[in-house]
Amino acid sequence: MDGVTRPVRPAGPERRPGGRRAAVVLLVLPLLGALGLVTGPAGSAPAHAASACSGRLVKTVTFPTGSLRVYKSRAYACAVTVARKPGARRAMRVSLQPRGGHAVVDSGGFTRLAGPVTVHALNRCVRASGAVGGSSGSTGWILC
Repeated sequence: MDGVTRPVRPAGPERRPGGRRAAVVLLVLPLLGALGLVTGPAGSAPAHAASACSGRLVKTVTFPTGSLRVYKSRAYACAVTVARKPGARRAMRVSLQPRGGHAVVDSGGFTRLAGPVTVHALNRCVRASGAVGGSSGSTGWILC
């Protein structure tokens, strides 16, 4: 040789133009896309922020101190009672009953949410009721 020491170039992805950078981009972009699907569009509030129920919202009953929300998925119904003004603990209650079955109840001192309560409701009517403090609301038989 001519006596000049030259750096040795590694073989593999670093040798290709943008090899390592392209690999990082290919890993990061799908993760960011999945994060966008989970969190939703930027700047929009989630539709079910106060709910722990899955499924679609089928009924909302409002009363002076809160609201009762009923959700339905394929085989289940779910209900929550949400306080209008979260804050100090107060008496809250939510009840959900399938026709021909026993009611599932969650009651006690809560700050913003009672429930969720879930019942099997495939091809069954349900009725729900909720209360916050001294006010309450109910649905009657629905999802029939």
